[in-house]
Amino acid sequence: SSSSSSSSSSSPSIWLSVNGQERQRGRLTQMIWSVPEIIAALSQQFHLQQGDLIFTGTPAGVGPLERGDVVRGGVPGLAE
Repeated sequence: SSSSSSSSSSSPSIWLSVNGQERQRGRLTQMIWSVPEIIAALSQQFHLQQGDLIFTGTPAGVGPLERGDVVRGGVPGLAE
């Protein structure tokens, strides 16, 4: 429906899959601090470089990983 696509563009989701099965998906608006706020705060303590990953917590669906698991994550329309 058009309302779900408009809410998707106004509040991007972030997702994670393990071995091809989606385990987590959440909206960036559910985060306590915005992405720019997190980057600004971390940049005061660390030299961030392209490709760095910032782990901030997790929505429902967290579970153990095993050696050899393939983990992928992304923000639709931005990066995977």
